[in-house]
Amino acid sequence: MDYIQIGKIITTHGIKGQVKVHPLTDEINRFSHLKIAYLGNSKFKVKVEEVKYHKNIVILKFEEFNDINEILPYKDDFVYIDEKDKIDLPEDRFFIFDIIDCSVFNLEGEKVGVVTQVIQSASNDIYIVEDDVKNKEYMIPAVKKFIVNIDIDNKKIVIDPIEGMIE
Repeated sequence: MDYIQIGKIITTHGIKGQVKVHPLTDEINRFSHLKIAYLGNSKFKVKVEEVKYHKNIVILKFEEFNDINEILPYKDDFVYIDEKDKIDLPEDRFFIFDIIDCSVFNLEGEKVGVVTQVIQSASNDIYIVEDDVKNKEYMIPAVKKFIVNIDIDNKKIVIDPIEGMIE
């Protein structure tokens, strides 16, 4: 089974086993439809009993935990779902886990590096691309002006960098 991170437990909430989760998805309301989740590196299977929202944080209650001390070991762990339960994205939208490890090439077909991280910002995502040959790191804004093509099946991204973006 393949798992997808959808959130990170940042702290407990109250004393009855609830947790505050920082969502790792643009679609925060996806938690409302969540029935089964997996916690931590061991992927402990849990049933979602209750979902609440407060600002940009999700508050989850799992059937398996009824006390703060029971859920406390999962603080700072990730919440996962089974890959088959992922939501469908609109065209030209991608999951972060699909972008990570993609090879990045310029228009001339020269390899720039590999995406190692995606930073989410208010205006747009930023792809962190590492070039092991030159031992450099580049920040590529994920906007149509620079991103020519994303081919998830072949783990390949083609960019059209402006002068100074890639040195």
